[in-house]
Amino acid sequence: MLDTKDCLENKCPIQFTLDLIGNKWSILILRELFLGDRRTHQFLDALPGISSKTLTIRLRELEAHGLVERQVYPEIPPRVEYSLTEKGRAIQPVMSALYHVGQQWLQEGACVCPLEKTIFTELEKAS
Repeated sequence: MLDTKDCLENKCPIQFTLDLIGNKWSILILRELFLGDRRTHQFLDALPGISSKTLTIRLRELEAHGLVERQVYPEIPPRVEYSLTEKGRAIQPVMSALYHVGQQWLQEGACVCPLEKTIFTELEKAS
């Protein structure tokens, strides 16, 4: 997690932003929150492969940096919902740009799975 000392020493705004959100799960958590408020189980359903522990850590980091807000409702059992803050919503143009570039690249077939080469090599050997 980025601490205050790192923030003060960081001179590059791109590096600073990536330090906050530049891991796989954080960016995907933000993606889900652009669809609306979410509860823990909704994140787990939407993000296959993320563990409860990792989700909790990432949500706490995003909350500590002011991107996500945690709302606890006084119910039995307690209900907790996460939402974007105004600061968190500021990343929307970047997320939109990533979406559009990714969509274009996928349509162009520019993405190559590294496993495909291995599979094709094995198939050629078997022939």
